[in-house]
Amino acid sequence: MKFRYILPLALLTTLCATAAEPPRLVVQIVVSSMRAEDLDRYAGNFSDDGFRRLTGGGTFYPESHYDYLHTSTPVSLATLTTGANPSVHGIVAERWIDYVNNDVVELVKDRTAMGIDCDAGVGDCSPRNLVAPTLGESLQQSSPKSIAATVALDPVSAVVAGGYTRNVFWMDAPRANWVTSSFYADALPAWVQKYNVGREILGYIPFAWELKYPRDRYRNAQRTVVGLNKPEHLRRKRHRTATAEPENFAPNVPAGIDRMLYSPSGNAVTLAFATQLLTQMRLGKDAAPDLLTICLDAPRRIAECYGPESVEMEDMYYRLDDELAQFLSYLYAQIPPEQAVVVLTSDHGTSPSYDAGVFERDRFNAAQFQVIVNSFLCAQHGPGEWVVDYEDNNLYLNHTLIYNKGLDLAAIQNEAATFAMQFRGVSHALSSTAMRSSYFGSGYGEKMQNSFYPRRSGDVVVNLMPGCIEERAGVRSKSGSMYGYDTTVPLILYGGGIPARRVGRSVDMTSVAPTLAYLLGIPEPAASEGTVLEEFRK
Repeated sequence: MKFRYILPLALLTTLCATAAEPPRLVVQIVVSSMRAEDLDRYAGNFSDDGFRRLTGGGTFYPESHYDYLHTSTPVSLATLTTGANPSVHGIVAERWIDYVNNDVVELVKDRTAMGIDCDAGVGDCSPRNLVAPTLGESLQQSSPKSIAATVALDPVSAVVAGGYTRNVFWMDAPRANWVTSSFYADALPAWVQKYNVGREILGYIPFAWELKYPRDRYRNAQRTVVGLNKPEHLRRKRHRTATAEPENFAPNVPAGIDRMLYSPSGNAVTLAFATQLLTQMRLGKDAAPDLLTICLDAPRRIAECYGPESVEMEDMYYRLDDELAQFLSYLYAQIPPEQAVVVLTSDHGTSPSYDAGVFERDRFNAAQFQVIVNSFLCAQHGPGEWVVDYEDNNLYLNHTLIYNKGLDLAAIQNEAATFAMQFRGVSHALSSTAMRSSYFGSGYGEKMQNSFYPRRSGDVVVNLMPGCIEERAGVRSKSGSMYGYDTTVPLILYGGGIPARRVGRSVDMTSVAPTLAYLLGIPEPAASEGTVLEEFRK
């Protein structure tokens, strides 16, 4: 009788020991502009081996959120990889103004870095403007034999997600090459050079974009021009169908190789290169844990170009489902399922298309806003270039002019913020002084304060009305607000012995980096504010 109890106890002890083993590989896949509801909305047309494999077999948080205003790609990728809000990790936009000289500072552009095997200006990138260390950096410091690698179409995505690690790659689309910069390496690895010479990318150029399924299987109604191989005058032609679908303008999709960045091919080529990297760098093949981050940027461009209500966006998800299924099958054929964890999430959602309804929504004219605020300050304090720039909800004032005139900076900031509230489309406006001197514990003020980094944020930070986006040519939908369609995203952790469950509670996305650090058995990134997800604490 005693043996009946001893054996299960031994098995339990063994299982606990196995569960405590850190994974040999963590693969983080970031699908840009994926809304929280997208995985459920399109599930009926997904296969069992792609998205549904993850949602049904892993721990799925459908209500994860970013708790700040600036939900753009570089800002949220920094939050994902550092575990911190923008107020701590310091990335507030892709560019900002240096208050000392009024020059524009580009987040990843670095004149001291040179692109390797790419055209001038494409690869001169580095993480020198990043403030907070990433999960990959923490992994390499804790385990020097570990490898951290990052792949993205966009250099900004690659550099922000990769941080100060070594294997960071992005695409030089005009030349159809995967590249890096001299900051990361003296030369491209031999296997990347060989991959580029093989011209495999050319096989992904979408000479036509046909629907994957019959039209009646699609839920979305809005559509533009699916046949991207048509001449320009035909691509711009409005299409009328028997089902009376809404008519919309055709976006200015680039010609040639750049076209893949605006089609499902962008996902396919990224995952194909990530698969090659996985093989060539032998990720997950030894006891030192590795990290692979894959940023899928094409969905963001498709959402902006065609809108989240479009057939194009829906078809992209179905094709990505196939690509994801192939990637997962390859991954788990190379590495035992209990030794590899896949994380799937998004950097942000996206707004409704401004032209999706019966009536077009108002759009915010940033250039006009900048001119009118400058005119107001001229009327109040005399002529001058009072406004330097407006970038991603940030209005920058001319500090040099203000000081030279002997004016109080805080007073001018508050004047501009109060005046900004009169503009159509503006919901809230807070001055830099207000966010530095006050504490907002909830509501819109807290989200704006969580996005505020004094050295880089504007003198006035603006929040637009729900559904209102900046007016930009060829852009139907945009991220960058504090509203649910932008801030709420899915989060899935799969493999590595993680149980299948759907967790309904809301979680903060600052928890992703510390949770992965916990699973890997390494210190969390130094600036992390998040807490380990309670479902994973042992």
